[in-house]
Amino acid sequence: MDIGGTRDDDGMKPAMRDRINRVTGEIVDAAMAVHKGLGPGLLESVYQAALVHELRKKGLGVVAEAPVPVAWDGVVLEAGFRADLIVDDLVIVELKSVETVAPVHKKQLLTYLRLADKRVGLLINFGAELLKSGITRVAHGL
Repeated sequence: MDIGGTRDDDGMKPAMRDRINRVTGEIVDAAMAVHKGLGPGLLESVYQAALVHELRKKGLGVVAEAPVPVAWDGVVLEAGFRADLIVDDLVIVELKSVETVAPVHKKQLLTYLRLADKRVGLLINFGAELLKSGITRVAHGL
C-alpha cells in the first residue's frame, strides 16, 4: 500500500507514520479502558477478547491469533507463530497478564515484527497495577 509523501530519514513516509501513530494511540486508549474496567489479574484471553471488542467498536480491523508463516531454508513453515493481535494490518499487539514483563517478551515481539514484516508493535501487560507502566512500544527497522 502506498501512502503518499516523501520518505523520512528512516525510510517511512510521513502519512504512514501518522497512520501508525493514530492506530497505536487507539490501541492504547482501548487497552486503558479495558484495564480500568476489568482490573489486573485475569487470564490473557479475557483481556484479548475485551480488547478486540473495543478496537472493533472503534472501526479498526483486528485479527486475533493471526497465523504468521515463517520462511526457512526456502520453505514456508505454516507453523510459524500466532500474533495475539494484528491491528489494521499495521501493528502487532502482544498481550501479557503477568506480574513483571521479562526482557524476552520484548525480544519475542521484535522477532514477530521482523518475521511479519511490520514496523511497530505494542507489548501490553494487563498484569501491571497501572497499565501505563505496562505498555511498551517496540519498533523494528525504523
